[in-house]
Amino acid sequence: MNKTIFEITKMDCPSEENLIRMKLEGISGIANLDFDIANRKLTVFHSGEIDQIEKSVIELNLGGKKISTEQTDQTEFKENANQKKLLWSVFAINFAFFIIEMTTGIISKSMGLVADSLDMLADSFVYGISLIAVGGTVIKKKRIAKLAGYFQISLAIIGFVEVLRRFFGNEKIPNFSTMIIISIFALIANGICLYILQKSKSKEEAHMKASMIFTSNDVIINLGVIIAGILVNWLSSSKPDLIIGTIVFILVIQGAFRILKLSK
Repeated sequence: MNKTIFEITKMDCPSEENLIRMKLEGISGIANLDFDIANRKLTVFHSGEIDQIEKSVIELNLGGKKISTEQTDQTEFKENANQKKLLWSVFAINFAFFIIEMTTGIISKSMGLVADSLDMLADSFVYGISLIAVGGTVIKKKRIAKLAGYFQISLAIIGFVEVLRRFFGNEKIPNFSTMIIISIFALIANGICLYILQKSKSKEEAHMKASMIFTSNDVIINLGVIIAGILVNWLSSSKPDLIIGTIVFILVIQGAFRILKLSK
């Protein structure tokens, strides 16, 4: 048995962990995957060569880089019987906030909230693909990933068009208080999701360290929308909201391409 450690610089929330799991699923020789999100490390226990595993990790464009490979005597690994239940929990939280942020974003005329709702939807797709295809074939999972990826790209493009229309039009200023309040709740929801999935691994990791929470890309987006809301009120302008919306739409499209890589 060999143990190979990867550094994954862009693995900063549980949805990236699931992307990697799905990408590596089906590769013969892999005995276990051990994720350390806080330190952005992945340890792969495997037999045989590492070439195919390394290629798959790099293809996801998450900044994957092999650190080391060494032999190990470890052959037994803890299996988490509650993994499916945990995935359902984080799927439900992310999908619920997709609906909440999309609805409040449209009502408050905030593109930042609309864009963040799509980011929540992107995470929902990742968890959903894992759940729907459990026990199914690799082909089924790839088809679902392809549909999810293209759907996400389509929504993001529609969002970009709306941002341009509002930028050059004479739109009302977004409701800054709604932006801030909903983003704070979304921030809490992301923290809960991270806590739920980290809790399943070890008691030590369950202590939601600040470094673990605030390195999450999702949390940074939430903070960005909150700051945009403050600037909207301070400057009496919709431009900060449109800027954060554009940034998040770009991140959503990047996430969609990662999902599409699962379909190859």
